Amino acid sequence: MSFRLWPRSLIGQLVFAVAATLFVAQAINFTLLARGQKQQMLAHGGGMAGARIIDVIDRDRRGVVEHDERGRERGPRFQVLDHKPPRPERAIAMPELARYVSGLLAEADIRAASVEAWAAPNRARMRNPEYSEERVAIVTAEVDGRFYVVRSRLPAERSRLQGFLIWQTLFLYLLLLVPIMAIAWRAARPLRALTRAARANPALRDTTPLEEAGPSDVRDLIGAFNAYRGRIAAMLSDKDRMLGALGHDLRTPLASLRVRVEQVEDDRLRDKMIASIEEMTAMLADILALARAGAGTEAPERVDLAALVGELAADYREQGKDVTLGAVDEAGALARPMLLRRALRNLIDNAVAYGLRARLAVAAADAHVRIIVSDDGPGLDEEQIRALIEPFARGEESRNRATGGAGLGLSIARDVAEGEGGELTLANREGGGLDAVIILPFQT
Repeated sequence: MSFRLWPRSLIGQLVFAVAATLFVAQAINFTLLARGQKQQMLAHGGGMAGARIIDVIDRDRRGVVEHDERGRERGPRFQVLDHKPPRPERAIAMPELARYVSGLLAEADIRAASVEAWAAPNRARMRNPEYSEERVAIVTAEVDGRFYVVRSRLPAERSRLQGFLIWQTLFLYLLLLVPIMAIAWRAARPLRALTRAARANPALRDTTPLEEAGPSDVRDLIGAFNAYRGRIAAMLSDKDRMLGALGHDLRTPLASLRVRVEQVEDDRLRDKMIASIEEMTAMLADILALARAGAGTEAPERVDLAALVGELAADYREQGKDVTLGAVDEAGALARPMLLRRALRNLIDNAVAYGLRARLAVAAADAHVRIIVSDDGPGLDEEQIRALIEPFARGEESRNRATGGAGLGLSIARDVAEGEGGELTLANREGGGLDAVIILPFQT
C-alpha cells in the first residue's frame, strides 16, 4: 500500500508546494542564523581571550608579571604556569574556540605550540537569573614552554533564536498560505463547475452557458468550452432534424408500397413482401429511437419505479409472456418516463426472447436505485457483454428479425440510462442467467 504525499487537487498542490518551499527557506535561514550566532560567540569569547593572552605574554616577556610561591599570578583573570594545568572541573572542550584563538595568536606573530579551550559554568553568577546561563571560557596557550591561562565570558546559549524562527515561520505561513488558498479556490471553483459540465451527457442538450469566472486563463477556457458545447448542441439538433425528415420521407413511400403490395394476387408473394416492409418499418423505428434517445424532448419528472415495473409486468402477462415481479423497493428517480419505459421494454424483450422468462426487481441503496431485469438464459461471456451494447450487435448471428431485432435494443437502453445520469450494466448471475441493470440516481 503506497502513501502519496503529493495532493491531487489544485489547492492542495499549491499549498503543499508553498509550504514545502517556505519550510526549506526557513531551514536555510535557521542554519545561517545559527552559524552567525556561533561566529558571534567565537568572536566575543575568543577575541577577549586572545587579547588577554597576547597582553599576558607581552607583560611576561617584559618581566612585569608578579607570581606567588605557587607560580600563579595574583590577578583572577589569567595565570602564567610552568606546567600544563589540569582540565577544569565540569568543563566541556571547545576545539572551535581553540582554533579561533590560535588564529588570532598567529596574526599577532605569536607561535603557540598548542592551544586548548574549555567552557565551564560561571559559578560566580549562578545566583543571578540574568546571567545564570552565561558560561566562562578557559583558554590555555603554550608559548615558549610556558602555559598562559586566561578566562573570558561566553554569551549564553539561549533558545530565543529557535522561538523567534518558529513564530516567524507561523506568521509567514499565515501571511502567504491564506492568500494563496483564496486565489486557488477562486480558480478551482469554476474549474469544478467546468468538470461537471464536461462530464454531462452532450445529448441532454444543456446549452446554458457556464459563468465565466476566475482568472483570465480559466475564463478563456470556460468561454471556449461554452462555444464548443454550443456547436455540439447545434450539430445534434441538425442531426435530429435530418433524422426526423428522413423518417418522414421513408415512412411515406413505405406506406404507399404497403398499399400497392396489398393488390398482389399471389398470397405467398404478398405475405413475403408485407413482412419485408414491416421489417423495414420496425428497423427504421429502432434507428430513430436510438438517435433520439437523449434528445431531451420529454421533460424529466419523478418516476415511481415500483409502479412502473408493476405496470410493465402486468402488460406482458396480459400478452401471455412470462414476466414476474421480484423484490421491489419503494423508490423514485428523476427521469423521462416514456424513454425509461422504452429502455425497460427492450431489456424485457431480450430476457423473454433469449432467457426464457423475465423477473423485474427494484433495489435502492445509498444514493442510487437499481432496476434489475433478470432472465434464466445461458448468460454471456465478457466479450459478448462488451459487444452487445454497441449498435446493431446481436447475440443471434443471423439478421432475421424473426429470431431477433436489429440489434439496437441494448444500445437504446444504454443511451437512455446515460441520458438520465445513470448507466446500464450486464452481469452473469451465479447459478445461471443474466442480470441487466439500469442504475439511476435516487430521487426522494
